[in-house]
Amino acid sequence: MNTTTLASRTIRCALTLGLSALLASGALAEEREWPRGHFPLPETGSVIGENYRVTVQEGDTLVDLARTHNVGYEEIRMANPEVSIWAPFAGTEVTIPNRHILPDAEREGIVINLSEMRLYYYSAPGMVESYPISVGRDGFSTPVGVTRTTVKVKDPHWSPPRSMRAEAAARGEPPPAVVPPGPDNPLGRHAILLGIPSYLIHGTNRPDGVGMRVSRGCIRMFPEDIESLYERVPSGTRVNIIDQPFKAGWSDDGVLYAQSFPPLEENEASFEPLLNAVEVVARAFGDEQPPVDYARLRTLVEQPDGLIVSLLHTADEAPTPAEPAPAPAVDGLFGGELELGGR
Repeated sequence: MNTTTLASRTIRCALTLGLSALLASGALAEEREWPRGHFPLPETGSVIGENYRVTVQEGDTLVDLARTHNVGYEEIRMANPEVSIWAPFAGTEVTIPNRHILPDAEREGIVINLSEMRLYYYSAPGMVESYPISVGRDGFSTPVGVTRTTVKVKDPHWSPPRSMRAEAAARGEPPPAVVPPGPDNPLGRHAILLGIPSYLIHGTNRPDGVGMRVSRGCIRMFPEDIESLYERVPSGTRVNIIDQPFKAGWSDDGVLYAQSFPPLEENEASFEPLLNAVEVVARAFGDEQPPVDYARLRTLVEQPDGLIVSLLHTADEAPTPAEPAPAPAVDGLFGGELELGGR
């Protein structure tokens, strides 16, 4: 075992043991007291974190609060639809959507859920990290598939891709052939190359856009988040890029929750959203007949806001007669210094 590997494992073990000791002492009663983006994996189920509320101070914007509290632009906007993004009134209470259902994917390495615009990193036993990201905009979709991290580059040079050079030239603003490290470099100070050519996980010089579909296919992160990952993610780490606009999962105390996000425009024709949601819920129950509130499920699919909602009928609720359980889905319906061409 080489020295780097041994040191990396020692750090991870020390972090895990330290967090476990704090949990045992009751010092980490809330997930917010963990390091930024870190959550304990539940013993059962797949729900992590808790939503909470903060009060707007004079001069705050929702974008400021989003970055401070580890959420992205669209997440905080959808969680607070009545609050101005750029000029909220001081004293306004704002919801921080910090509760997540883990994606339905193998809990290994990095998992990126495109519709959710969130990255999950299974960094140590009993722990998962989660961070907001930006993904490819319509016409420059981030590809779905399994790849791995390759080279890590600090203070990268950036070569604008051919499509961007053509667009800029058409506007009469031809870009430089290479952008050196510095405040004008859209890759930020840290980049992790992926096995998919020309695709990276990187920082940004425009952090206000994190949590939006604004890239040309690359994964953008807040500068502090990519710096943290850059130091700890080994080359060769598995990266699973998925697209799950609807997620369902059990909490540790046996409640079924669901979370729905606006689907990517380019994928909307590939599945029927309500039928897809019913299939996801059915998988969560296995062979049991789910006592699901289907009216609530339909609303969640039709009005996605990223917030976690319970789908089970409570003891004093009767099933909604106007919304009978949909029929089961039919199988087959859903099927150094380096010049980088980042997107």
